[in-house]
Amino acid sequence: MKALLLENIHPAAVEILEGRGYQVDLRAGSLSEDELIEALDSVSLVGIRSNTNVTERVLESAAGLEAIGCFCIGTNQVDLAAAAARGVPVFNAPYSNTRSVVELVIAEIIALARRLPEKTQRMHDGVWDKSAKGSHEVRGRTLGIVGYGNIGTQLSTVAEALGMDVVFYDTADRPAHGTARRLRTLKELLTTSDVVSLHVDGRPGNAGFFGAEEFGAMKSRSMFINASRGMVVDYDSLRDHLLSGHIAGAAIDVFPAEPKAQGDPFESALRGLDNVILTPHIGGSTQEAQEEIGWFVAEKLARFALEGSTALSVNVPAVLPQPLTPGHRLGLLHHNVPGVLAELNAAFAAAGDNVIDQHLSTKDQLGYVVADTSDPLSAAAVEQLRGAEYCIWARTW
Repeated sequence: MKALLLENIHPAAVEILEGRGYQVDLRAGSLSEDELIEALDSVSLVGIRSNTNVTERVLESAAGLEAIGCFCIGTNQVDLAAAAARGVPVFNAPYSNTRSVVELVIAEIIALARRLPEKTQRMHDGVWDKSAKGSHEVRGRTLGIVGYGNIGTQLSTVAEALGMDVVFYDTADRPAHGTARRLRTLKELLTTSDVVSLHVDGRPGNAGFFGAEEFGAMKSRSMFINASRGMVVDYDSLRDHLLSGHIAGAAIDVFPAEPKAQGDPFESALRGLDNVILTPHIGGSTQEAQEEIGWFVAEKLARFALEGSTALSVNVPAVLPQPLTPGHRLGLLHHNVPGVLAELNAAFAAAGDNVIDQHLSTKDQLGYVVADTSDPLSAAAVEQLRGAEYCIWARTW
């Protein structure tokens, strides 16, 4: 059994997978589409972060691939529909690096408010510039959070503890935390906030979400932070508003195109501006977060491969069976059509096989059932299931 882990995934993931019997190939950088196709030969599990794309072409070529682990929050780098159609579940870590991202954003808010990037650069240049001009406390300032999910809500709580007023905008119906106020429109948030922080996902509809119109609507001398996805922001427009002085400062951690490996050249329209903090997509890059992510996603991959659990998969029905004990288990991923469970149970009955535990879940066009039985189905019965028109795959453990 082979697993391929890319982009400096934490050694905790290696430890988990090797402990479950996998031969692990750990690599530091990301791979192009062609490189990934070649590397996935005979690989059953692959782990990536945000800079490797698993396309439909990759999936078509990786006949032995059983599951994909995104060792990060986002999954937009994977063709989820194509993976689901081939019965390949995708797992991610939606909560593990939340605190790390929040702490980075809080640090950036304070650094921008105190103009620390400019101050430290002048000191390195040998210039003593002890001035309060343009420096402010964050207490009493209004933070506008765009996207009030796992990160946005925790950011809301921490910012409020610093004495900031918090408003938020989200297209989903999210309850407010603490004294935060929900605003009904994005424009209302932009005209209200001293700091705007983006926390939206990378779905295709969000591409170019924040551009010239949105920057123009922000308060004069406000600050802008993006630690979500690079493709949601027009950075050329941000540069224009920074140079004009309309935006007082910005902190950017994500970019539309990012270097593939450590040490590669980095280009951005925002380079060279003294009121801009640029970081290399490190929102979740703390030792604590990466270890937690490594453990969390590797466990999900191993439990699927060795026990059939799809708990917290983002693209196939989620089933969390009991830990596998001595006995027999069958997993059937199938098209979501009537009668599949009845036919499966009829097969068990015909074999005189007693079902001890059974779980079924459906998601969109897919259904997934896991059944624990007193005796194994015959090889012929399993092959008959695999040959059924509704079957995507049937596996036994």
